[in-house]
Amino acid sequence: QLTPSSFLRIGQLSNVDLNEDIRELETELPRQRPNEIPHNEKLLSLKYESLDYDNSENQLFLEEERRINHTAFRTVEIKRWVICAMIGILTGLVACFIDIVVENLAGLKYRVVKGNIDKFTEKGGLSFSLLLWATLNASVVMVGSVIVAFIEPVAAGSGIPQIKCYLNGVKIPHVVRLKTLVIKVCGVILSVVGGLAVGKEGPMIHSGAVIAAGISQGRSTSLKRDFKIFEYFRRDTEKRDFVSAGAAAGVSAAFGAPVGGVLFSLEEGASFWNQFLTWRIFFASMISTFTLNSVLSVYHGNAWDLSSPGLINFGRFDNEKMGYTIQEIPIFIFMGVVGGILGALFNALNYWLTMFRIRYIHRPCLQVVEAMLVAAVTATVGFVMIYCSRDCQPIQGSTVAYPLQLFCDDGEYNSMATAFFNTPEKSVVNLFHDPPGSYNPMTLGMFTLMYFFLACWTYGLTVSAGVFIPSLLIGAAWGRLFGISLSYLTKGSIWADPGKYALMGAAAQLGGIVRMTLSLTVIMMEATGNVTYGFPIMLVLMTAKIVGDYFVEGLYDMHIQLQSVPFLHWEAPVTSHSLTAREVMSTPVTCLRRIERVGTVVDILSDTSSNHNGFPVVESNPDTTQVGWLLLVGGHARVGWPCLFPPQVFVERANLSLVQRRLKLKDFRDAYPRFPPIQSIHVSQDERECMIDLSEFMNPSPYTVPQEASLPRVFKLFRALGLRHLVVVDNRNEVVGMVTRKDLARYRLGKEGLEELSLAQT
Repeated sequence: QLTPSSFLRIGQLSNVDLNEDIRELETELPRQRPNEIPHNEKLLSLKYESLDYDNSENQLFLEEERRINHTAFRTVEIKRWVICAMIGILTGLVACFIDIVVENLAGLKYRVVKGNIDKFTEKGGLSFSLLLWATLNASVVMVGSVIVAFIEPVAAGSGIPQIKCYLNGVKIPHVVRLKTLVIKVCGVILSVVGGLAVGKEGPMIHSGAVIAAGISQGRSTSLKRDFKIFEYFRRDTEKRDFVSAGAAAGVSAAFGAPVGGVLFSLEEGASFWNQFLTWRIFFASMISTFTLNSVLSVYHGNAWDLSSPGLINFGRFDNEKMGYTIQEIPIFIFMGVVGGILGALFNALNYWLTMFRIRYIHRPCLQVVEAMLVAAVTATVGFVMIYCSRDCQPIQGSTVAYPLQLFCDDGEYNSMATAFFNTPEKSVVNLFHDPPGSYNPMTLGMFTLMYFFLACWTYGLTVSAGVFIPSLLIGAAWGRLFGISLSYLTKGSIWADPGKYALMGAAAQLGGIVRMTLSLTVIMMEATGNVTYGFPIMLVLMTAKIVGDYFVEGLYDMHIQLQSVPFLHWEAPVTSHSLTAREVMSTPVTCLRRIERVGTVVDILSDTSSNHNGFPVVESNPDTTQVGWLLLVGGHARVGWPCLFPPQVFVERANLSLVQRRLKLKDFRDAYPRFPPIQSIHVSQDERECMIDLSEFMNPSPYTVPQEASLPRVFKLFRALGLRHLVVVDNRNEVVGMVTRKDLARYRLGKEGLEELSLAQT
């Protein structure tokens, strides 16, 4: 029973907080949970809603457009640029904050552990050092995992699959909330400091997207504050464009690659693109890199030297030493093949691990325990590998941050410790730039093997973490090993520089795992600051993608599929031309008349049995032909509708005249995106008998398709226009069905040909 104070009373649109009521309803559900949750990847979840990128050209929209003059349109355009600049600045500042905090906390941890190891190496009793290292890691990761598991589970992982889904047109609950950003930033700091095999670059993309969504709406629902700015942008179309700018700014801040950021948004994210949007996104990316660069330069004490454009900087690759010759191209292609196979193996292992987690490790407390276990095991593996390694290198002339002597002679350090006893970003740069002879092949081989399994186990834990840097680190290690082997085989030829092969191995491994081509080539080129390597990097990435795709999907696509998200790819399945709209559509469709009883509308909206939230408005004319209009309902569970129910909108039965106060588009924007549910409206018996004229609110020209249209045609129209509903009509223009995202995403190409997924309320 909802409290009277929280009712949205007839005639007054109050901004009630309906979260409390929803929470109350949630607490009434039975608390016991099964030990095993059966999960089938051939399901599509009905819990995900679609975003609507098509403007509804109803009377309210047209009236507002008539009122806006040329100057107002110019102002809106200027506001767009201002928002993009703010997105860039804030994303850059968040990246600086993460970088500085991680550097200080990780530095403190490594100094404490190093001091402890040095002390106990002389005295004996190194098991205490292992215990200290494992305990520090596990306790830091525990905090990071608790905040994610108990406060905001959507902040887990890198967030790239969720942002891909959002930009594809799927509404993932809580994905662009301020609370998610705070948990994401704190979580990623704690998981990197906790020594897990993770990077802080992936989560920057999610952070940028959240910042963009928040700024462009001019308010925060988490803080319950409305700043009354940028109200014009409160709709799905505008918000999606800004979120793609935020994602690009995130890539740009992470790698110092503004062009790579734009291409990432184009390749991975935005389903719809135009020239003005590209320019604005590039502007946001540039501002983001510049902000990060300026602040970090001041922090490092050289204010005028803008030398740190991204969170990870691969350092300069010298052309003279590191050039490549034509005979090396087949070697690079071979490395791409190896990267593709290893990437496919990584993804396959992670797939089975994720299935196991979904089934058995679904309680938050178990998720926290697993994260602590992985942190302790990572520290233990690192310690044992360093302890057993006898690979000693002279300390003079090396750039190791925390050299561990352990059982080496004075003036030497343990080279296994440079890989494990450091943040992953620093380890990658060391593998790229340390002079030949800095690593024993045995050291690199053991490190690659161990880190591969640790990174695979870590991705998918309930912590905020990215997979970019671990992938680069695994690839750099086996790439360097490959380079050393080549120089042995060619009796130390000058061209077989291990650093160059470390770079190619890193590209191959990352390409094999995430399967990005265009954006990743440019990101790697910008991060190394060297265009010379553009061609070999592109070859390596293409080969890795082709080989990897032969075995399994990319990591992000796989996780989207495991979450049963109705994700629409670029094209419909190739063999689907024989399917028609009649076979694909949802039926029966609930239709409304143009002037309808309020009671009928309320009953239809309260009925949860229909899967879609759009209702064609039909009107019969004397020739018995029905004309289809579409009345679209915003958000989940018909939630845009309570805005229609102040009494001013009702048409009284006695005199069919409207009261002067009319709804404006602003009323809908003020309620966006969390519209109050229909249950929060109290409609008396008398009011149920009133009539409501829907012609103001409905879209008079919805997109329709004939029922004989093939699936690829329907798919192309639906995806290219970013629709939420597509009405199917017969040859008499009568509404016979409705196509939604789930109807199209149900069909996909499997190993045995065209598969149809079943829909489930998961």
